[in-house]
Amino acid sequence: MTTNSSHRSFKNRLHDIIYEADTPAGKLFDLVLLILIILSIIFVMLESIKGLPDIAYEYLYYAEWLITIFFTFEYIARIIAIKKPFRYIFSFYGIIDLLSTLPLYLSFFLTGTSALLTVRALRLLRVFRILKISRYIGESNRLAKAIKDSAAKILVFLFAVLVLCIIMGTVMYLIEGEDSGFTSIPTSVYWCIVTMTTVGYGDIAPTTALGQFIAALIMIVGYGIIAVPTGIVSAEYASDKKHGKKIDLNTQTCSNCNISEHKDDAKFCYKCGEDLYNE
Repeated sequence: MTTNSSHRSFKNRLHDIIYEADTPAGKLFDLVLLILIILSIIFVMLESIKGLPDIAYEYLYYAEWLITIFFTFEYIARIIAIKKPFRYIFSFYGIIDLLSTLPLYLSFFLTGTSALLTVRALRLLRVFRILKISRYIGESNRLAKAIKDSAAKILVFLFAVLVLCIIMGTVMYLIEGEDSGFTSIPTSVYWCIVTMTTVGYGDIAPTTALGQFIAALIMIVGYGIIAVPTGIVSAEYASDKKHGKKIDLNTQTCSNCNISEHKDDAKFCYKCGEDLYNE
């Protein structure tokens, strides 16, 4: 009984450190993790620079091994800390953690896999999981809610823009033709998207007066279109602030099913009913 109780207590403490951000140990762990992620990304970028001294690449290699070993132990600890490990292993962040850790091991045991080392940059995605250490968690949650609430409107808007690009691309194909580089309707649609987003690669350009006039109109419309999604999200964000809608700041993660995003006053997991505080 004592052994089982001690085992549960160890798993609970491990879970609080790794998955939570409302304890000093949890905050410290997240801070260390954030620093290592940033360092790892810097090392990946430095390794891609040609012409550095050989000793620099050697130090970068050893440093990356140390960080990878830390992330390996962290990955194992995350599996141990929850009662249903597959909930973490097959979760989005669980897959990201695995994919960002394996390449260095594969490059050590297998030849021809060095190109996979760039996959380590996936570690940057893990920053979103540990942003809860920030004191701005309320604002980040509010922004995430505004984006989620705006998703339907933005999708409808993007669909309308896509339809417009197809129509205008087809028109430009008929006006300019192959001699001006508009060799097909898909190519013309590509040109319209590039022009409307004000990117303007310049690989294709209209040569006729009518085509240039239409291109000018598309550019002007593009300036207005770019601001629409931002306006939609901003309106949702401002509406939430104005009406004082409550944003939950709870960082508790269920030790049984690995579900987060619980209400502030929640004592049990909304999915499996597990005690969130292991009382």
